[in-house]
Amino acid sequence: MLKPQQWGYWCECWTEDLTEQRGPALLGSFDAYSAPQADRWVAVALRTISPALDADASDEAWEWLYEGRIETRRALLRAEPCTVSVTHAQTRITWTIRPVLFLPFAHRQAAKLPSCAYDFKPRPAD
Repeated sequence: MLKPQQWGYWCECWTEDLTEQRGPALLGSFDAYSAPQADRWVAVALRTISPALDADASDEAWEWLYEGRIETRRALLRAEPCTVSVTHAQTRITWTIRPVLFLPFAHRQAAKLPSCAYDFKPRPAD
């Protein structure tokens, strides 16, 4: 039985070394099912890392936590994507939150999987 489609928010955290030519790297992602849950994910991350940030980046983080978070929540409730960034030394950390429609996956517990599903064998950790 399939679950119905559900609106939510796809959240990502990206880091970018501003001294290199490479693009941003995905650090983590999170599926949130409400605007408060989405902005809370960013808030928890910012509160967690703020003691390790330089003074300017820490100020950016706390400014968003005290003032910007309200605007972010309002934008999310209007189904608008949001971005929160801080720059620490030569690293930019960016959180993105986008409204999405989560699609259901087929329930597989009672289904027989194709034979190729059993061919994969994880390698032991080194």
